[in-house]
Amino acid sequence: MPTSIDPTKVKIPTPKITERQATHANGWPILGGVVLAILGSAALIAYGGIQQTTLAWVGLGVGVAVLLAAIITSIGFTLIEPNEARVLQVLGGNYSGSVRTPGLQWVNPLTLRQRVSVRIRNHETAKLKVNDIDGNPIEISAVVVWQVEDTARAVFAVDDFVEFVAFQTEAAVRHIAGTYPYDASDRLSLRENADTINAKLAEEIAARVTAAGVHVIESRITRLAYAPEIAQAMLRRQQAGAVIAARQLIVEGAVTMVQQALNRLEEDNVVELDEERRAAMVSNLLVVLCGDRDAQPVLNTGSLYQ
Repeated sequence: MPTSIDPTKVKIPTPKITERQATHANGWPILGGVVLAILGSAALIAYGGIQQTTLAWVGLGVGVAVLLAAIITSIGFTLIEPNEARVLQVLGGNYSGSVRTPGLQWVNPLTLRQRVSVRIRNHETAKLKVNDIDGNPIEISAVVVWQVEDTARAVFAVDDFVEFVAFQTEAAVRHIAGTYPYDASDRLSLRENADTINAKLAEEIAARVTAAGVHVIESRITRLAYAPEIAQAMLRRQQAGAVIAARQLIVEGAVTMVQQALNRLEEDNVVELDEERRAAMVSNLLVVLCGDRDAQPVLNTGSLYQ
């Protein structure tokens, strides 16, 4: 009997890097300062170019320095939308931190900034053809709802976290489909225990994508069917099982009705039957109650024994 999925059996190493908040500031006050610095530096440069004095030349140099500082400072402005983050990497290559605060923010100008969306996303696998644990080919697909939880891992732990989620989801669906039967009455099955199977699928996907800093919100099987080459045979098997179950119910009901009829006849002293006639009546009643067609009445013009 299949056992529960153990997330510790998924051999994906846990990255050592984790998200941390980067040093940043509200960009609007700094933007105002940059605008004033540009205007002031322009005035100093213009004054130095007009007056041609020693003091004017000093003012010209100061104006150029202030202008360069304002330009470098302006490189640090970054606009962050809601449910979005910026992952900062210093020019030396080290991770500097992440910024999630929406609005105009100012960060270290000497950093590279990568945009990462932390919005909720959907991914639906293609229609996969897999053999279940009994070897029956089935077609299965699933959808997973996920969200980036750790932006540092999403950027630095894997090459492409969106592609990573897609491949690991497909691997988890294939593994789940091959671990359980499509249909069974004595054990967990893909068709009869959908809620349990979906929970196990979400558990395995989460274990596989945690290295990419991804949080799995929900996963669910969206398509489940036998492969076309065996679909007709499996349909006939299901129909046969339904017919057998219906026949069992009919027989149980018929036996109960015959017992009640015989007991009532004996209690009311309607007729006394020997064992042979009793067996004949039971046989006739069972034929009438269990038959596929309506019974044809026969008029007996003789005695009970003729």
